Amino acid sequence: MAVKLPIYMDNHATTPLDPRVLEAMLPYFNATFGNAASRSHSFGWDAEQGVDRGREQIARLMNADPKEIVFTSGATESDNLALKGVAEMYREKGDHIITSVVEHKAILDSCKRLEKWGFHVTYLPVDDTGMVRPESVAEAITDKTILCSIMFANNEIGTINPIAEIGAVCRSKGVLFHCDAVQGFGKVPFDVQAMNVDLASVTAHKIYGPKGIGALYVRRRNPRVRLGAQIDGGGHERGMRSGTLNVPGIVGFGMACEIARLEMDEEAKRLTYFRNKMRDGIAGQLEETYLNGHPTQRLPGNLNLSYAYVEGESLLMGLKDIALSSGSACTSASLEPSYVLKALGVGDDLAHSSIRYGLGRFNTEEEVDFAIQLTVDTVNRLREMSPLYELAKEGVDLKTVQWAHD
Repeated sequence: MAVKLPIYMDNHATTPLDPRVLEAMLPYFNATFGNAASRSHSFGWDAEQGVDRGREQIARLMNADPKEIVFTSGATESDNLALKGVAEMYREKGDHIITSVVEHKAILDSCKRLEKWGFHVTYLPVDDTGMVRPESVAEAITDKTILCSIMFANNEIGTINPIAEIGAVCRSKGVLFHCDAVQGFGKVPFDVQAMNVDLASVTAHKIYGPKGIGALYVRRRNPRVRLGAQIDGGGHERGMRSGTLNVPGIVGFGMACEIARLEMDEEAKRLTYFRNKMRDGIAGQLEETYLNGHPTQRLPGNLNLSYAYVEGESLLMGLKDIALSSGSACTSASLEPSYVLKALGVGDDLAHSSIRYGLGRFNTEEEVDFAIQLTVDTVNRLREMSPLYELAKEGVDLKTVQWAHD
């Protein structure tokens, strides 16, 4: 069967809308167009019913109470609300926050802002697979710590953190635990009760739902989490996030979660098979190919590889028939090597030659086979043009070479 080009393999950046999600959303753009806050007529009641159903579907996928779901415009807003909302509400209790060096920019930049406001932030290192050790969280907690924020799964390298263990540490120390669950939610099991998570950021467009709709899980009891609102006006979402609700988006988010709940296990098996086939197919034909991230504790559809003696941008150009990424979608315009890979100890050369393959629901085995062969052919062609690769093949240790300067 012929492969239709271009192929989309950047599903960590965003995912295509599942046709079943679109079908669920369509009525809420025209016939059921009411404002869910309008309580005096059927248009508002019908919209509110759609919102309530979406809230229940999202909550069910993370084992939460629907009343604990606060709707936002997306994961970035959810992250901001979690960190800044906790910082504002609990400032009298303490001024210390813990996070990791490989978090999404929405977390890291929020922490930088909080530092300007007088808060102290500890940025935990990760091991060479990108994982945060629960012991390092325990060691960082002080009597001034009010919040720890650690991501569920990394958006670049796919490594899944031991969230349950980290949550247990935070709970035992009386520290609130926020989890940026965006990349893992709907792809692998995520249970806020079993994992002792107090706040969790999620978004629809990473799980085949619409863009522009996200949510923040906020625990209501044991402990009850309180937040300082970051958007005022109208008192929507129990005063935590004012603004007219995006009803079609919420309906679509809910349907995306329901599909994930029913199909996640089977989909994970299929994507893991594709990922392993791609890894083995490429590494089996190309020497000096390096896997970034944890070898097994990683997202089913994530494969991040570095190719020695190849320049990343040239590789992306050679792979132009496949939509891929050389890092996070939020930082792909930067010429700097990935801060995530640097945190793992990956050198600049390999960090610059990394490619993130993001496999998803609608990829086929034929597309995987095409991507394997195109990658192999492109890397071989670029290496043939590389004088460094030629020297390395001759046995020269490039680290010992004294390069002449003008």
